[in-house]
Amino acid sequence: MERSTLSRRRGAKAERADDGAASAAAEAEVDVFAGEDDASKQSRLTLMEEVLLLGLKDREGYTSFWNDCISSGLRGCILIELGLRGYIQLEDTGMRRRALGTRKVVMTGKEDRHTGDVLLDEALRHIKTTDPGETVQDWIELLSGETWNPLKLKYQLRNVRERIAKNLVEKGVLTTEKQNFLLFDMTTHPVADPAMKDSVVKKVQDSVLSNWQNEPNRMDKRTLALLYLAHASDVLENAFAPLSDDDYELAMRRVRDLLDADPEVEATKPNASDVLWAVASSFLK
Repeated sequence: MERSTLSRRRGAKAERADDGAASAAAEAEVDVFAGEDDASKQSRLTLMEEVLLLGLKDREGYTSFWNDCISSGLRGCILIELGLRGYIQLEDTGMRRRALGTRKVVMTGKEDRHTGDVLLDEALRHIKTTDPGETVQDWIELLSGETWNPLKLKYQLRNVRERIAKNLVEKGVLTTEKQNFLLFDMTTHPVADPAMKDSVVKKVQDSVLSNWQNEPNRMDKRTLALLYLAHASDVLENAFAPLSDDDYELAMRRVRDLLDADPEVEATKPNASDVLWAVASSFLK
């Protein structure tokens, strides 16, 4: 399978000739989360926005019609974003160890403060008002609307991709257009700021190349989460497409190393995010 992927990449090199300038421009970009206190667009991108950016076709302004993974992946992003911001965590089990997948998501006491993001606030309200609580896996399914219980359909977050895209339009990263697809018109969001997307792509590339850490717990949590969720959303390949064949093979090998890590073990290490590893575990099953 790896050989066929590499062969397809070599055969597609001619089609990627126009991407050379954009790739060169990306070299000058800095990490989008380099300054958490900076009010720039870079410091304000959420995990959901970064994953959607990686999945969007630059000129067409929409994700692949064949990608059925990004919906649940974006819900995973929402949970990790809330966890990294300190709004939610997994229930404390005391001295008794329990698997990540069996622990309920609970509030941290910070939930009365707004996150500044409508999607995050909506998800937070659902988690806060649900008693008894649900596990991370349950919440990903509920927020995606994947439930047979009609009483729990109220938890579904609707039009998530469109709402995230509109946030990016407000930040000047995307623009809005209408495209005709024979039988219907569709609102699309082409990239308006290629440098912004290039910086996200470079962040992903550098995390498994020049900035690679041998241990997951030594990596920046947001970057680690982005790698896992981009893979779960089936958009990670888009970030690696411009790489040379050698760098591509190295990047994929290191991604496999991350995917082979045991979330149960990693979650016990110092400064680990239990929500991050619970989400990762739910997608690695």
